[in-house]
Amino acid sequence: MDSLFYYIAKLAWLLVAVDSLLLIWLALAVVCWYWGRLPWAKGLTGSLLLVLLGIGLFPVGEWALFSLEKQYSPGILQVEKVDGVVVLGGGERNAQSFAWGQASLGDAAERPMVLLQIARQLPASVPIVFTGGTGKMSDQGMSGAEVIAMLLQDHGIELSRILFEDQSRNTLENAVLTKALVQPQVAENWLLVTSAFHMPRAMAVFCKADWPMQAYAVDFRSRKDKLWRLDWDFARHLYNLNLAYKEWLGIVAYKVAGKSC
Repeated sequence: MDSLFYYIAKLAWLLVAVDSLLLIWLALAVVCWYWGRLPWAKGLTGSLLLVLLGIGLFPVGEWALFSLEKQYSPGILQVEKVDGVVVLGGGERNAQSFAWGQASLGDAAERPMVLLQIARQLPASVPIVFTGGTGKMSDQGMSGAEVIAMLLQDHGIELSRILFEDQSRNTLENAVLTKALVQPQVAENWLLVTSAFHMPRAMAVFCKADWPMQAYAVDFRSRKDKLWRLDWDFARHLYNLNLAYKEWLGIVAYKVAGKSC
């Protein structure tokens, strides 16, 4: 596993995340006020206010998400054409699940929900793999795979029906470790299940791992019918902007580092 790449990406994101950049912007304005650089302080404060108003009023994050999501249509299961399924982690909340002893899902809950659906629709001879450890550097108490195992048991799915890969920390390790686990054959047709905004990077990473996939996109975040609208929802808009910005940075970083096609 490429731990260096993982740690560099995590530490870099702490500095370049949208909310971090906004705080740095504010800090620079405050420093300029204290140093008596009033023209600079006023310029930084005024421009920051305009940016915050823009984020709050317009769904800028959805615009960036839509540019990723439009590349794939919603997944459709064709049972007779599937040799295996890989579901990427990301919809589970590890720390909360560990704290309360109950499977807890987050914004990407469609991923494990589709896993439940597919497990019921596909014959037992078709392998289904869930891949997900923990994507955070802090201790979360349990892996994503353990959370999903709890969820499956709650819904009456036999755990023997699913293969679990519980060591991966990012998309690169999802691909590498899962391929080593299942050892797919060249002519097989495998489905890759993940959020639509994440699908372009995921497909490119599995391509680099020499494992061609068919996309099964879920968890669409953008309202493609109403992208151009005015509504005040600062928290949600900032969240979506951070999400899209992180994904685009990830696409570039993986490509530059030679981790994707």
